[in-house]
Amino acid sequence: MPKIATSQDVQTVITTFEMTPGTCQDLMDELTAAYEEFISKQPGFIAAGLHVNDAQTRIANYSQWRSREDFQAMLRSDEMRKRNRKINELCKSFEPVMYDVTATFD
Repeated sequence: MPKIATSQDVQTVITTFEMTPGTCQDLMDELTAAYEEFISKQPGFIAAGLHVNDAQTRIANYSQWRSREDFQAMLRSDEMRKRNRKINELCKSFEPVMYDVTATFD
């Protein structure tokens, strides 16, 4: 389970996907399979969550990695490149962005 804290020394990645309601479930199935079968087993993976908006036009993915290099190695793998081609077919766009947690509020 992701833990959001400024004291953690982790790499946070937030990826947004834009799609139509007609492809939302197919994309969610692909992303879920990618996490269950591959991503979660990669070195440096800590945790992730998938979020869908109520219109089913956007998916937000929050993931945490031990380091930027671990995340990049996963993205560059042959397996993930193959999966990203399928994911790209199901959405208008997607963009992973790396962040540092600078503040949290309870």
